[in-house]
Amino acid sequence: MIELRQVWKRYSGHHSRNWVLRDINLCIRQGDRVGLIGRNGAGKSTLLNLIGGMDHPSRGKIRRDGKLSWTLGLSGGFQGALSGEQNARFVFRIHGVPDQEIAERTNFVHVFSELGDYFFAPMKTYSSGMRSRLAFALSLAFRFDTYLVDELIAVGDEKFKKKSKKAFEDLIASAGLIMVSHDEGTLKNFCEKGILMSNGAAYWFDDIADALSEYKKSINA
Repeated sequence: MIELRQVWKRYSGHHSRNWVLRDINLCIRQGDRVGLIGRNGAGKSTLLNLIGGMDHPSRGKIRRDGKLSWTLGLSGGFQGALSGEQNARFVFRIHGVPDQEIAERTNFVHVFSELGDYFFAPMKTYSSGMRSRLAFALSLAFRFDTYLVDELIAVGDEKFKKKSKKAFEDLIASAGLIMVSHDEGTLKNFCEKGILMSNGAAYWFDDIADALSEYKKSINA
């Protein structure tokens, strides 16, 4: 379960007086598949980062039970001087993967990413698409209780996108999901419940269709 109690968030700087999130109170149960919906700048990614522990609230508390993924859709955090293989092995080690499993999981990332010999080249030579392929393949090599996704399900050409989507569907078949997306079809396909972000507040909906309907009303108002 993920519980947010009276969570507020703002950033320092010129607009430091403006709260991005205001008094958020949510309870997301294990196995829930939730879509985060709202206009650009509504605080969706901020909330996702707080839930995942990549950022911290200015006020309030967040309690997390179970294993949460890093945010799928972000391909930052890699060391450019290291190869894809070396980065993958490093990630496995810091996440506590047993030594005897690292070679097998690294090979999975190599094969799934379809990077070929580039897998052994420094990541500073990668295109953004190649980095995304590596990040996506790496995420598939873990099993989490809840997956966090920011605007990404599949990357690459059409063949790779189809393969990635199928792999992701299999992965979350028995897991929870919290997803940021602007694509209505993607949200309906993967999510059952919804959180509508508006003016720093978060509104819970037991049905993703209701959340999307309310969102459409708000942008047409």
